[in-house]
Amino acid sequence: MAQALDTTAIRADFPILDQQVNGQPLIYLDNAATSQTPLSVLASYEQYYKGYNANIHRGAHKLAREATEKFEAARQNLARHINAADDREIIFTSGVTDSINLVANILSLSGEITADHNVIISGLEHHSNIVPWQMLCERTGAELRVIPILDNGTFDMPAFDQLIDKNTAVVSVNHYSNSLGTRNPIEDIIAAAKKVDAYTCIDGAQSAPHERIDVQSLDCDFYTISGHKMYGPTGTGLLYGRTQVLEKMPPWRGGGEMIKLVTFEKTTYNELPFKYEAGTPNIEGAIAFSAAADYVNQIGLENIAAHERHLAKIATEGLLEIDGLRIYGTAAEKAAVISFLVDGVHHYDLGTLLDQMGVAVRTGHHCCQPLMARFGITGTVRASFAMYNTEQEAEAFVKSTQRAINMLR
Repeated sequence: MAQALDTTAIRADFPILDQQVNGQPLIYLDNAATSQTPLSVLASYEQYYKGYNANIHRGAHKLAREATEKFEAARQNLARHINAADDREIIFTSGVTDSINLVANILSLSGEITADHNVIISGLEHHSNIVPWQMLCERTGAELRVIPILDNGTFDMPAFDQLIDKNTAVVSVNHYSNSLGTRNPIEDIIAAAKKVDAYTCIDGAQSAPHERIDVQSLDCDFYTISGHKMYGPTGTGLLYGRTQVLEKMPPWRGGGEMIKLVTFEKTTYNELPFKYEAGTPNIEGAIAFSAAADYVNQIGLENIAAHERHLAKIATEGLLEIDGLRIYGTAAEKAAVISFLVDGVHHYDLGTLLDQMGVAVRTGHHCCQPLMARFGITGTVRASFAMYNTEQEAEAFVKSTQRAINMLR
């Protein structure tokens, strides 16, 4: 059973929240774009640069050994965090975009995907889960197929059943929609893909901060997470890849670390996970990413999710009392994300006025232009909640929205 959060104690770990914007207390509701970073994660950066800043894996001296130990300990910790079977299945990347590009490129280079195949994505995807697959299809001649989206912002599953067939090579969808908050039925998607021997890739950027991920239970081939969405640093992320799949795929980038032996005649590639980690990685970032996982586990993902849903309920009920306001994305299962428009009011104008009142929201297409086109709009105002937000902030957000609308009408 979820336990109530002590937001006062939690907010003390996030000093950035203790500031004013235009003379008003900051209300940060742009967490789906980037969440804030607690002191314990910031401390891991300082400890690295003050105590053991060195390159990893190849050095014999003390600092190099310590940096290597901490880096690999971070890999092991994150493997446990998502219940990977082996820490070699964790590839450090710069985020979900980098991870999906890695997957699309190694599948393309493998030669397994040809013009006879198709790749399935959905109409809910972020551009980072659209463009890499378009590029793969351009290279291989494969067909790109798109799962349609219903009016409530969910997958049209009967349509998906018609799209998937024996020639489907890859199914890649997000776990939660970044723009609407919809939690997608990835368990059903993965099961259907396995029946036709298609690879499955899950964009977990928006799920990891709100839900415990168990990649063994999901039984997917690839799962991706960005550190900056779950209270970690920007430029960090991980790609989970099933061992059997990663071992048979070719590397993507060449350089140091991803090799065993180099001659001018031939290069022998390294073992997992290093085959996919060319060059000096973001060492301190990976360590800080692991510290962020420790932080959310200390608070409890179930507790965090329950708190966020409670705040989203307060805000949703308040917003729906505003004349002419429409919420996009009304799925029964969704994250604490509210995406909306107001009749006669441009989303950018509303977001600008909210900023003047100290409320930070996101406006625009949220890197989901095809989804916006599906609804016949150019963008929305999006408020997204996190563990450190409060009931008072949710209520103040609603009042500020009403005030801004009155000014714009």
